[in-house]
Amino acid sequence: MNKTKIERKLRRKTNPDLVKTIINSKKSEAWVKISHIISRPRRKKISLNLDEISAQCKDGENVLIPGKVLGIGNIDKKVKIIALYYSENAKEKLKKSKIEALHIDEEMKKNPEAKNIKILVEKV
Repeated sequence: MNKTKIERKLRRKTNPDLVKTIINSKKSEAWVKISHIISRPRRKKISLNLDEISAQCKDGENVLIPGKVLGIGNIDKKVKIIALYYSENAKEKLKKSKIEALHIDEEMKKNPEAKNIKILVEKV
């Protein structure tokens, strides 16, 4: 997807935090794929439960969910989760498990080249 189509989709967004995230991710070539995914319509947004994330990742991975992390199940691996949104239940479980949970904006500042990141976009 090119940046012009992402720009067109951006006009319809009303959440200022989401708009800022899309603009920031569009600036870097490594993050353009993420900006395409998070600029999708709400009905196509991604939401994954903790047990689904645990099933798809390995210990020590940086896992990016371009959507919302939900709190059903538990995560038994030490991973770093990067997401757009977290449910309250998911935040509590991640804190108890001592798993690092970051917003996409924070990771873009720390890792502008998007190295060593696994993107989870669908359920298994």
